[in-house]
Amino acid sequence: MEERWSTEHVLSLAPDASSQKAAGKLSSPAPWSATGTDGAALWGECRGSGRTPYRTAVELATPAYSCTCPSRKFPCKHALGLLLLWSGTPEAVPAGEPSDWASDWLAERRDRAERRATGATAAADPAAALRRAEKRHARVAAGAGELRLRLADRVRHGLADPSAAGPWEEVAARMVDAQAPGLATRVRELDAVTGPDLLEEYAMLHLLATAAARIDDLPAPLAATVRARVGYTTDAAEVLAGPTVRDRWYVLGSRTSPLDGAADERLTTRRLWLRGAKTGRAALLLAFGRPGRAPDLALPTGHLLEAELAFHPGARPLRAALGTRYDAPGQGPAAPPPGLTPAEAVAAYGDAVADDPWLDAWPAVLTGVVPVLTPDGWQLTDGRHTLPVHRGAIPEAALWRLAAVSTGRPLTVFGEQGHHGFAPVTAWGADHRPIDLTTG
Repeated sequence: MEERWSTEHVLSLAPDASSQKAAGKLSSPAPWSATGTDGAALWGECRGSGRTPYRTAVELATPAYSCTCPSRKFPCKHALGLLLLWSGTPEAVPAGEPSDWASDWLAERRDRAERRATGATAAADPAAALRRAEKRHARVAAGAGELRLRLADRVRHGLADPSAAGPWEEVAARMVDAQAPGLATRVRELDAVTGPDLLEEYAMLHLLATAAARIDDLPAPLAATVRARVGYTTDAAEVLAGPTVRDRWYVLGSRTSPLDGAADERLTTRRLWLRGAKTGRAALLLAFGRPGRAPDLALPTGHLLEAELAFHPGARPLRAALGTRYDAPGQGPAAPPPGLTPAEAVAAYGDAVADDPWLDAWPAVLTGVVPVLTPDGWQLTDGRHTLPVHRGAIPEAALWRLAAVSTGRPLTVFGEQGHHGFAPVTAWGADHRPIDLTTG
């Protein structure tokens, strides 16, 4: 039987709230004609303001979208409306063969994928790649050396000396020139750090710059971690060419940034956390969307997905690439996943930091905790140990909603444990329904 997406899953693909609202108006059969599905794609024609209906098609696996409307949003309201129609009214999208125009679009996508694969193989030149890598390593090492000198100079002048502050943007630009964007990002963040935390940030940045300069002397897992922190990227295809882990992955939650109301020109990033039902292994998937486009990857929280994941190399591998899927996301188990006590979550984060000292947080499922508001802020407690909630990690309204769901009774909560506290992402109430805590 064909697996239908939930309404929540479809709406999570929308680039903004207005697209969600507009798609809802197109979720009934009235404006649609010539609809159909072959299990791998949907297609249909939607009546608009003009005389010619808009032709809309969706490839479900990627997913990918095509529409003849002039909208610059992606996916557009017509693609979302077609998905909602298919999800909520299956009989309105009958099984059949693609129409000619939909078949042409699907065939063109397959041809492009084959050409890209052939071109990547033909363009591979190991000798040239090695020369580029050596050249970049020299630039990164030089930039890292300059950064260490800058940090030492600031400490020598004293952190309380106003003349020692800024301009960090100039140093960040130098790191970009040195092809170390990860160092540049951490340098820019120094302007927002004050008080005792500043010396800590200096020390961690100095440690990373030192490691970047002698990366060839480090053990392979730690060297991979340093490369990722410095800003070296690894193509998903390269990661998937290595070992994979097949499991039934529980979708623990997701967070999309920037939040509603952020500047349109910013890149949208979606973080999805998974945990293997058999292996118990944590995984983080990242998906990106250009301005006006939501990230393509969206997995419903609380569902299970049979798939292969390939983990990026590192001392504490967490980020993964999604490989072969063996089914569509199915409904997850009735009960939330098993979890840890607050004390165990702190210990797990400590173990992770021992492997990766630049780690800001580590995913954890807490079981049997109650949210409480204290004079020092929100906390999660199991009656024996208490974790402070990371201030600013989630909207205040979401914390009040969490308290309303709890009504003083223990909950299961998923989030990230870090040195600033616990950042909740998802909670499960008495009805075992997952509740998103990343929005107000």
